[in-house]
Amino acid sequence: MKVLGIDFGGSGIKGAVIDTESGELLTERIRLATPEGARPLDVANVVKEIINRLDWKGPVGMGFPSVVMHGTIFTAANIDKGWIGINAEEMLSQSTGTRFFVVNDADAAGIAEMRFGVGKEIKKGIVLFLTIGTGIGSAIFNDGVLLPNTELGHLEVRGKEAERRASDATRQNKDLKWDEWAKRLQEVLVTYENLFWPDLIVLGGGVSKDWYEYGPELQLRSKIMPARLLNQAGIIGAALYTASKC
Repeated sequence: MKVLGIDFGGSGIKGAVIDTESGELLTERIRLATPEGARPLDVANVVKEIINRLDWKGPVGMGFPSVVMHGTIFTAANIDKGWIGINAEEMLSQSTGTRFFVVNDADAAGIAEMRFGVGKEIKKGIVLFLTIGTGIGSAIFNDGVLLPNTELGHLEVRGKEAERRASDATRQNKDLKWDEWAKRLQEVLVTYENLFWPDLIVLGGGVSKDWYEYGPELQLRSKIMPARLLNQAGIIGAALYTASKC
């Protein structure tokens, strides 16, 4: 099945048409800047531009940086609060004239990584997948089954939200060296590890491509690996989620 996958991030909105059987991108990946404030109508206009550029008429899947339940947005940590209470599937379908399916962005990326990435061979046990970028997104899989909307980036670590302590945005804003940032990330990962006892932790998002800069500094009980799909996982996973709903 062919599906347009869109990943709604803090700095960019990315989209490409995906072959959901192989996970391959069938078109170029288009990336447009996330509009300042990430207000609903502004985001809808950017998404519509991506659809138009790709001349796409079929279903669209979109990963959202929010808790998403039955298409409705329940949180807005890094986007405009006006999203809360909106059924994004209905709103985006009406705005673009295209059928939409919306899923938590980290869940989408995790779905892709479990299907086509490092989780492909993991049939048993707990996998904790994290996207580290503007914030920290999370997806937990038990024997390959997703527990949706975990949002572990908002878990407090020593009185501060985990993503405020160790996101890639924090690294850049504080101009931290990789080894300095790795100590912060280590603290967050140990907290997660002690709560969920994962067999495997997979690090995705923007920092996945820089694994060798900080990965050797991390000392954990769990096995830890960088995501194989790197920053494409959100697009692919949004398409996979949509294919499962069609």
